[in-house]
Amino acid sequence: MWRGIRAAQRRSYNKSALRRSVAARRDLNSQPIWETTVLALIRSDRGGAILLAALLSLLVVVPIANLVVPESSVFHLSSYTVTLLGKYLCFALLALALDLVWGYCGILSLGHGAFFALGGYAMGMYLMRQIDGRGVYGNAELPDFMVFLNWHELPWYWYGFDQFWFALLMVMLVPGLLALVFGWLTFRSRVTGVYLSIITQALTFALTLAFFRNEMGFGGNNGLTDFKDLLGFSLQHDGVRVALFACSALVLVAAYLFSRKVVNSKFGKVVIATRDAESRTRFLGYQVEHYKLWIFVVSAMLAGIAGALYVPQVGIINPNEFSPLNSIELVVWVAVGGRGTLYGAVIGAFIVNYAKTFFTGALPEVWLFALGALFVLVTLYLPRGIVGLFDGWRLRKQQRAAAVAQDA
Repeated sequence: MWRGIRAAQRRSYNKSALRRSVAARRDLNSQPIWETTVLALIRSDRGGAILLAALLSLLVVVPIANLVVPESSVFHLSSYTVTLLGKYLCFALLALALDLVWGYCGILSLGHGAFFALGGYAMGMYLMRQIDGRGVYGNAELPDFMVFLNWHELPWYWYGFDQFWFALLMVMLVPGLLALVFGWLTFRSRVTGVYLSIITQALTFALTLAFFRNEMGFGGNNGLTDFKDLLGFSLQHDGVRVALFACSALVLVAAYLFSRKVVNSKFGKVVIATRDAESRTRFLGYQVEHYKLWIFVVSAMLAGIAGALYVPQVGIINPNEFSPLNSIELVVWVAVGGRGTLYGAVIGAFIVNYAKTFFTGALPEVWLFALGALFVLVTLYLPRGIVGLFDGWRLRKQQRAAAVAQDA
């Protein structure tokens, strides 16, 4: 008798569970795939949700404060501030790219500034071709620096950069190909740890020396500058500055969601396992070199996109962007914010670069000492960065609440 009652209860439970499953699947099917994916990512990532909300708020507030609010108002945002915020967004995207390989794959790259600069040069070459005959020398075919150096024809690697789609392709393809070749050689040789970091730093230093040479055809130490238009719109117009800011914010949001999707996937779990125990992951049958190479190439392409967004906003790109010091400073951004979180890298980029803007204006001789002291303090007392400090505080609060509930 009791067996029959239990069997009936199980059948009833299975039917109700099946109905709930079908209803849930029907609700999911009624929503676009991208919407369900984004909602799932936001629900599982509280810090990321706060960051995305802040970015979308900036996307609404900044254009209104610059274009709608009159200049006499205290709430007006100057074009200089808009450009500065856009630059911070590009740096945040670059920090996100580094956190993807350092925080989740354990690859401390001291050469990501090279990928950033290559993307910037690709966009700069397109902007130089758009000058047409409005340069100092009035040459419609050659940039001013080539006329000055007595070049008679455009180098072959400049062909195609008069087309925007080709420039966008090169923005991702050039850093990606360099990362593919470099990563395949190093990961295949199982170079890891500090040795890999030194090699990446040597790579960016070699590119710095190469791009300083006038014979390379990239403007030498002066680089590429004096840009006029982007897609036919003047770069000096306030509306264009706001549009570039908005593009930077939207690209950062999309890159964050993509990166979060990657690290939460099965692929991301293997990458994290490679970071924590590479030998064991390889013993389980995974080709860890392929995983490391894929994440390294994707990170390089994100860095190239950041560089492409950066150049039209600041109006110049030169070999100093390849400097190893820039790549080391990038590591400080991620460490201060908190690596292995994605949103921590973005926060760190904003905090450190705002401090740099303030100190280089108020106390320029103090900035480098302040940056070094900040990195030492974070390494000693905040190994998980600012985000880790808040996470620890929230965890202790939850533990105290659980202890009080248990005592009650």
